[in-house]
Amino acid sequence: MKRLYQLLSCVFFLTLGGCLPAVIVAGTATASTIIYDNRSFKTMNQDRHATETAQTLIDHDKKLHGHSHISVTTFNHRMLMVGQVETSELREYAYQLIDKNIKGLRRLTNEVTVAGSSSLIQRSNDAWITTKVKAAMLTKKSLHSTEIKVVTESSVVYLLGLVSRRQAVLATEAARCVPGVLKVVKVFEYT
Repeated sequence: MKRLYQLLSCVFFLTLGGCLPAVIVAGTATASTIIYDNRSFKTMNQDRHATETAQTLIDHDKKLHGHSHISVTTFNHRMLMVGQVETSELREYAYQLIDKNIKGLRRLTNEVTVAGSSSLIQRSNDAWITTKVKAAMLTKKSLHSTEIKVVTESSVVYLLGLVSRRQAVLATEAARCVPGVLKVVKVFEYT
């Protein structure tokens, strides 16, 4: 009874503050992720662990520190590397670092470019593009957008997920129509 009272009190105060719609939407998005995600719980945990381990390796590597900006993400044992490094040797070094140390990957896609690190303005723009792509996918009829992970780097959108070919087409169409997107790269695994 005490938990029910706390919950109702929280809802009451959120309603007064105008925050209830955000809470409901956030809760709905979380529930949708669980419903539509084709991966097993074990695979989701393995993907999360692989991403965290790889990112830690890259962030703490002495050769890469100060000479790169690399981000990794994993979906269904397929890892994507994006970002920038100063030389092609560092690009290959980062790839080998992940390839040697992260076990259980079925594919490692290296989309790291040889260039100076992106600015904070560019990274903010990338985050905004990701938000707009996710919103565009939510409005696309028949698209299960919660099955798709969106990563943006230097205005290039990468789409990951375990989807049907039809879902991939719908997601790609939605992403291509978003202002500011330079290119869409599909890193899907098809069901």
